[in-house]
Amino acid sequence: MKVKKIHDWSVDYREAVRIQDRLKGKLILRGRAPAKLETVAGADISYSKGDDLFYAAVVLLRLPDFEILEEVFASGRVSFPYIPGLLTFREGPILLRAFERLRRVPDIVFFDGQGVAHPRGFGLAAHMGLLLDVPSVGCAKKRLVGTHGNVGEERGDHADLLLDGKIVGAALRTKKKVKPVYVSPGHRIGLEGARDAVLRCSAGYRIPEPTRRAHLTVNRRRRESVSSG
Repeated sequence: MKVKKIHDWSVDYREAVRIQDRLKGKLILRGRAPAKLETVAGADISYSKGDDLFYAAVVLLRLPDFEILEEVFASGRVSFPYIPGLLTFREGPILLRAFERLRRVPDIVFFDGQGVAHPRGFGLAAHMGLLLDVPSVGCAKKRLVGTHGNVGEERGDHADLLLDGKIVGAALRTKKKVKPVYVSPGHRIGLEGARDAVLRCSAGYRIPEPTRRAHLTVNRRRRESVSSG
């Protein structure tokens, strides 16, 4: 899978913020999830607390039965510090290294992070979606910005997530009476399409199956790497 070379990763805080502000205008925030959604990917990062060695996994699945088509893995040291709102500059390079090992381009990619529901409108899913040039969706377990009203208890119920009077995402119930997730479009998809994609790719768990599988895979591979020394 090809990755666009849009900017350098060896930057400080101020330059990272400038990059986000410059690139967010390039996002395409419209469109539905592909009607014929066949291949979906999920990505996740794992690391031990206090360690700068990060592990990344991308899992490619085929719908409707979520058959695993590919699992790719990468690891590496990170130098960018943990700064809220700049997660991509810490996790992005390792994630992209894993994506470059995918042989096929997915119809859509899910990230355990934010899309445009972000202080500068350019979270992990938006940034990665732009660099990968594929439809991307952020689906996080926690809200980063904004407010929303009550969410009904049935699967599919949702409430708009508002930031400064603008709709930037949604709190979405993926399983009856289970806490909602926070969905926002990343790139090449609109909010309605992002919600639809999350529901189509949920298989009885709170989080979408692609990111759930990626989470399991990356933690397993990290444990194997640590144990092998």
